[in-house]
Amino acid sequence: MLKSFKDLKVWQKSYDLCLKTYRMTTTFPKDERYGLTSQIRRSAVSIPSNIAEGYGRKTTLDYIRMLYIAYGSVCELETQVLLAGDLGYIDIESIKEVESAY
Repeated sequence: MLKSFKDLKVWQKSYDLCLKTYRMTTTFPKDERYGLTSQIRRSAVSIPSNIAEGYGRKTTLDYIRMLYIAYGSVCELETQVLLAGDLGYIDIESIKEVESAY
């Protein structure tokens, strides 16, 4: 039996993705600090946060709803990572590393 949201594999993977994303964005241009860098980080942190919140709500319906919201954040993050790659802020290997996490 699960004791905490931290025992969920999906939360563990999304938390890992969040850490990778934060590390990846440290090399972005300084003028993107309040633009793409901030948006990517917010999307990434939203994923494990929504999973944890859904688990904490204690109802299956709320949990599923929060999983859908987390998935929306995954799609948002994917779009932003692709954009960062096309702008030359990250290389293809970094993109693949982040994509492999989801």
